[in-house]
Amino acid sequence: MTTTRLQWAASASLIALIFLCLSWELWLAPLRPGGSWLALKAVFLLAPLFGILRGKRYTYQWTSLFILLYVTEGLVRATSDRGLSQVLAMAETALSVTLFAAVVAYARITRPSKQKAA
Repeated sequence: MTTTRLQWAASASLIALIFLCLSWELWLAPLRPGGSWLALKAVFLLAPLFGILRGKRYTYQWTSLFILLYVTEGLVRATSDRGLSQVLAMAETALSVTLFAAVVAYARITRPSKQKAA
């Protein structure tokens, strides 16, 4: 897979995850009627957004660790919630795993060579 496709996959899944988190906690299935403060979890996803869009390798590296929090939250809520919230949690897990795979693959492909040309 090329770096362009990996960058596109990471960008698309990150943007989709931001919109999913906002819509989930504000309109679709908030913890409290009228929205919940849990929507602020989408703000943290804005931190790597511009680095991902610009293809900054360092951003891809730390995002691979950061996104695991969203994978964990999605898995916990997919097993504990019911109804629409459970479906949204599964979607969050899928988007987070997609983002994780894309950023790890991008960071691996773009790593500097450890061996110098002889």
